[in-house]
Amino acid sequence: MALDIETGIAPYDAPQKDLYEVGELPPLGHVPRQMYAWAIRRERHGDPDTSFQQEIVDVPTLESHEVLVLVMAAGVNYNGVWAGLGVPISPFDGHGADYHIAGSDASGIVWAVGSSVRSWKVGDEVVIHCNQDDGDDEECNGGDPMFSPSQRIWGYETPDGSFAQFTRVQAQQLMPRPKHLTWEESACYTLTLATAYRMLFGHHPHELKPGQNVLVWGASGGLGSFAIQLINAAGGNAIGVISEEDKRDFVMGLGAKGVINRKQFKCWGQLPTVNTPEYKEWFSEARKFGKAIWDITGKGNNVDIVFEHPGEATFPVSALVCKKGGMVVICAGTSGFNCTFDVRYMWMHQKRLQGSHFAHLKQAAAANKLMIERRIDPCMSEVFPWAEIPAAHMKMLRNQHKPGNMAVLVQAPRTGLRTVEDVLEAGR
Repeated sequence: MALDIETGIAPYDAPQKDLYEVGELPPLGHVPRQMYAWAIRRERHGDPDTSFQQEIVDVPTLESHEVLVLVMAAGVNYNGVWAGLGVPISPFDGHGADYHIAGSDASGIVWAVGSSVRSWKVGDEVVIHCNQDDGDDEECNGGDPMFSPSQRIWGYETPDGSFAQFTRVQAQQLMPRPKHLTWEESACYTLTLATAYRMLFGHHPHELKPGQNVLVWGASGGLGSFAIQLINAAGGNAIGVISEEDKRDFVMGLGAKGVINRKQFKCWGQLPTVNTPEYKEWFSEARKFGKAIWDITGKGNNVDIVFEHPGEATFPVSALVCKKGGMVVICAGTSGFNCTFDVRYMWMHQKRLQGSHFAHLKQAAAANKLMIERRIDPCMSEVFPWAEIPAAHMKMLRNQHKPGNMAVLVQAPRTGLRTVEDVLEAGR
């Protein structure tokens, strides 16, 4: 693309090379032949500190509808851990490439565009949402793109994610970057925020409404921290669940109406066989947990929505404490995939069990607008340098990360930078 179009980036001098060191900016729009990336290979599947290895690989080539983005910073999500482990599935079973670059969140600069791209130009500052599709079926044209047979998650089900100097995405994945945020703050939120947005507002007729009560599991994590902020912004009441007391103030500070420490109860794991002594003991503890919810919402007021993602450990309780006609919406199974529940409380109380998976562009863009308008905080907790990308994923694997969202630096040489000029100055 011709570069005689105003980009907002001041001209700068840089040599044209086939490979640049991490943090070194090429001339605007110059695409080198190779790049550094943290690559996973099938034979290395295991913990991230061994499965992630830095390699020099070719810069991806573009199809007509694709865009090449120079990655300033990237976000850390659990699907990077899964990609490294090869569990629950190996990404190679999907895309079949020789190597896999994980990473499903990024902030950066449009560096090259395909021949049919009209909405974006070289030099645009963007964040990336992680849903891809082929765009040529009825769900992508009048339906819900998340139901498309071609739907896939960039950086997990595609081989070219954000833990590299450049990444290849579909043009429809791009959204404007909030300019008040740093590169790393911009990079850490899109996957979890858009996922939370669809869970709360994407499943008619159970869209969150003012005054409704929502139980939020993992309230101090990336998903939970955004759920609480979205619930608060919509006029709802968030009841956050935590596992450590030192997270209580963080969750309340986000706007939760109340917080419950799940370690004060003993009703976790798969449901015991109904009508056994073990079930009676579980039910008694689960009722105590429900009473803790009533202490916040008022006696008899069960929650309208349960915001689920732990799965196996919490699902039996979620199905019980949801109100008649309410919804349990689930997007993951971080504690296990064998979810059990007492179906009597599901059918007789006409509760809805709803699976939810990321978000389409309209939902992701609506969530991103809230970030641009400063109605939502990215809740960035930790930032890691390029060399510590495997260590960041090990921290997540071991559940040792701080509340909120993690980011890693890629081309941004240090934290706190907001513009390309900042990056150039820091690199001198």
